[in-house]
Order: sequence, then C-alpha cells, then structure tokens
Amino acid sequence: MTVKLIKNGVIVTAADTYKADVLIKEGIIAKIGIDLESEADEIIDATGKYVFPGGIDPHTHLDMPFGGTVTADDFETGTKAAAFGGTTTIVDFCLTTKGKPLKESIAAWHQKADRKAVIDYGFHLMISEINDAVLAELPSIIKEEGITSLKVFMAYKNVFQADDGTLFRTMLAAKEHGAMVMVHAENGDVIDFLIHKALEEGNTDPIYHALTRPSIIEGEATGRAAKLAELAGARLYVVHVTCAEAVQQIAEARNQGVDMWGETCPQYLVLDQSQLEKPDFQGAKYVWSPPLREAHHQEVLWNALKSGQLQTLGSDHCSFNFDGQKDLGRGDFSKIPNGGPVIEDRFSLFYSEGVHQGRITLNQFVDIVSTRSAKLFGLFPQKGTIAVGSDADIVIFDPLAERILSAETHHMNVDYNPFEGLKVTGLPVSVLSRGEFVIQDCQFVGSIGAGRYVKRTPYKAANR
Repeated sequence: MTVKLIKNGVIVTAADTYKADVLIKEGIIAKIGIDLESEADEIIDATGKYVFPGGIDPHTHLDMPFGGTVTADDFETGTKAAAFGGTTTIVDFCLTTKGKPLKESIAAWHQKADRKAVIDYGFHLMISEINDAVLAELPSIIKEEGITSLKVFMAYKNVFQADDGTLFRTMLAAKEHGAMVMVHAENGDVIDFLIHKALEEGNTDPIYHALTRPSIIEGEATGRAAKLAELAGARLYVVHVTCAEAVQQIAEARNQGVDMWGETCPQYLVLDQSQLEKPDFQGAKYVWSPPLREAHHQEVLWNALKSGQLQTLGSDHCSFNFDGQKDLGRGDFSKIPNGGPVIEDRFSLFYSEGVHQGRITLNQFVDIVSTRSAKLFGLFPQKGTIAVGSDADIVIFDPLAERILSAETHHMNVDYNPFEGLKVTGLPVSVLSRGEFVIQDCQFVGSIGAGRYVKRTPYKAANR
C-alpha cells in the first residue's frame, strides 16, 4: 500500500476549513500539517481543490427485489456510481421475510455485496414482525454483526408495513440494546384506501401516485412515530422526509427532548410533483415513496437543513429502468416500481444547490453529507471526518467545475436520469477509499470487491 501525500488543498470538515497537507499510510490518515515533507511514494496536488471526507450515504437499495422486479443497480454498479459521485461508504437496507430467521436475510445481503462492492458498506435491518425468535436474535445481530439500526415500514400495506405494536416493541428492544430505530413514515392504511379509490374511479396515471399519498399523512405518521419513540424512550430516525408537515413534527418532538433525527434526499430539494404529470407515461420516472411534493415544500426542507431540524441527506437510491421496469405500471400507477437513481448525483447536487447557491455553508455541507451520518450510525471517527487515525476516505473536489447531469454520462446502470439536463457546479475529481484511489482524475481505477463490510458501533448520542 503506497504512502500518499495530498498537498496544497483546503481541508473542510464539519467544524473547520483550513489549508494543510494530509499524509496517508496503510490506508489511515497519519499526519495533517502545513508543508509536510515526507518520503511519500505519491504526491497528490490538490491546489485549488477542497479536500472533503468521503460522503456517507445512509440510505440505499441495491440488488433489491420490489414489485415483481429487482433494482437495476447491484452492489458493483451502484457502489461504482457512488464513488464517481464522491461517496465512499453506503448503508444499504437488508430486507427480511416474516417467519424466517433474521440472520438468513443478513447472510443473503452479505452474498449480494461480497466481492462486488468497490467502496465500504454496512446494513440497516428491516423489522416486519416482533416475536420471541426475533427478540432472541437482535442482541447478537447488533453486537456481532454490527448492525445497529432497525428499519420499520409504516407504509406498503400487505408488503412491508408493520403495525404500531410492532413498531413500539421494536423501539423498546432497540433502546435496550443501543440501536437506532428508523421509520418510513406514511400512513399505509389510508394510502391503501386512497389507491383503491383512485383506480376504481379510472385514475391510473403516474400523478395519482402523488395524489394518493398526500403530505398530511406523512406528517401524521411522523408525529405518531415521534410519540411512540417518546413513550419508549427510544432513538428515532425518519428517512426521506419530503414535506413541511413532517418537518414540523420532527422539530416539535426534538424541542420537547425526543431523541429524533430526520433525513431528506436531493430529489425532494430539487424536483417537485409536476414531474409526475409529464406526458407519455414519462411521469413514471419520478415515482418515489413518499412522492415528490408541490414546490413550496422545498424551501421548508432547505431551511430545516440549515437550521438543523433535518440533519442528513440520503439518496434513497432505488433504480429501475424506464423500459421494462417502470413501464410495468402502464394503466395502473400502483404497479410502477417505486424509486429512482440518485446515488451518483447526491454529493454534487447538494454542493451545487446548497453551498454554491448560498443556502448552506461548506461545513454544514460536510456535516450533512458525511459526518452526521457517521455519528448517528456508529461509524465516527473511523469515517466521516479528516483526522489523524481516521480512514483515508477522501474526496478531492473541484468547486469550479461545471457539468450537465445526464443518463448519457452517468455511471448508474439505468436508462434515465431524473435530473437530466440540470447543470451543477462542483465535481469530485479524485476519490480515495482507505487510502487507495477508486476514482482518479474522473476515471475509475478501483477494484471490484475492494469494498469492506463495516461493523458499526451501537448508537451514541451525537452532539446536537
């Protein structure tokens, strides 16, 4: 493993911005200082560039079955695209099956990722039922597997949805063992009714995906989860927050001392509900759950990120091709596979729309795109910062480079880009994972399978 020295760059962490050199040995940051002299095997000139900690994407779905098909990106294509985009660690969602041991599902997810991932990865674990068998497995999964976050769906009735009793008992178990509970906060029972009503009335176009999942019921589910977390004394993380109603519930709960955190995604900051009205079924490309909202919610989300009411940015990458997958829902919007390709553009989009547009600071960018997720999900300080002793997961970033997002040039294994034609400012030029280049001068130079599974430590209260 070569000794590397990154010189002349501006280091940016969640707390500081300063010019210094970074010495990397054995995949670890060995020294940080001014004008470091070293017998490095390789000198990397970062003049005019920011030196960021590698991005951490806390919300991905790779090689995931859904709606009779499987996501277009697996752990090879998905992590390669992530690396091009400046992300060096992902936490993917391991789905489980009722009646089967949790460890069977975890083994299946290890098999999906092993020898494929090009960057490091961890897993969240879905909980769909709570019984004696599940409760017996959880302590060893948290301690030995290092899976310290448990996901409960409050939506997708008859598919993933768990009832409130399951959610509450999961919270109690998580509190006991030091885990974080994550929720997809929508009222699945009401959505199920509204979907059937729309279809009965002949409303089948993609826009009805949004109209049958109104923001008020995302707010209701978020508030309900907050109250259950307060009652259980549990730590709660709400994934993919899209709307003012949910932000309000999170802010109120946090102000009352509930240990609650919120994530949003680039699509909800940049795109809006009108995308689903595109003709010729093109609106299907924009079917996510929760759905894109009316444009006025975007300012609320940006303000929540700036003020700290929301703390992280996930991609919720869940890619399906338009041809052969999204079009399974022609004539019935409820059969459109939910999700879109975002893993590659998360980092640059957030820099361009956030820092470049003056909505957030450089340090807030690093905190939201990397550090806060590292702290919340038990990866810090191994990951999520540039500090002596931390993994040398580093992004050398050109803040002036401009590019146009497009399916023609992206590296995700999918036939469209939801941000097609959008110009962004800022580009990850080179990306290192544990001191080795994965991307060098915008070219992939990594190794398939070089990514390692990272066991995460139990949740510790992060600094608010």
